Amino acid sequence: MKIGIISDTHGYFHPELCSFFEKCDEIWHAGDIGSTDVLEELNRIAPVRAVYGNCDDWDIIDKVPESLVFPCEGHKVALMHIVGNGNHYSTPALKLIETEKPTIFVAGHSHILKVANDPKHNLLFINPGSASRYGHHLRLTFMRLEINGTEISNVEVFDEPKF
Repeated sequence: MKIGIISDTHGYFHPELCSFFEKCDEIWHAGDIGSTDVLEELNRIAPVRAVYGNCDDWDIIDKVPESLVFPCEGHKVALMHIVGNGNHYSTPALKLIETEKPTIFVAGHSHILKVANDPKHNLLFINPGSASRYGHHLRLTFMRLEINGTEISNVEVFDEPKF
C-alpha cells in the first residue's frame, strides 16, 4: 500500500498535495486539520483516515475521532495528534501504546518532521511535520511511504521553506 501522511494543515491545502499523493491508496492526517474543506479535498485524492487536533473546531471533531487504531498490511497503526516526540510520550499516548501495541505511531502537533524507531515500545514513530503556512516551523513538510507486509520502504518527504 502507498500511504500519504500529513498533519497540521490548519485549513491550508498545499497546491502540491494532489500530485504528491496522487498514487496513494490512503492518506493519514494526524490532526489540526483546520477545515472540512481540507478533508474533502484529500478524500478526492484517496480515502482519508484522520484524527482531530487541539486547534480543530466542532465541525472537524464531529467527523473524526481523537485517536484511531487500525491494521495496515502487517502493521497495527495508531494515529493521534498530541503524542510526544518519540522518546517521551504523553500519558494518553502511553496508554494507547500499552493497550493497543501499535507498530507504527503517527503523530502531529509539534510541526517538526521526525521518523524514528522506538525500540523500547517496538514501533516506528512518525511525525510528518506541518503542511501549513501557519505556525512556528520553518519548513513545510508532508510525506509518503509504501507498506508491503511488514516492510516499510520508499519513504519520501515533500519539504520546502514555509515562505
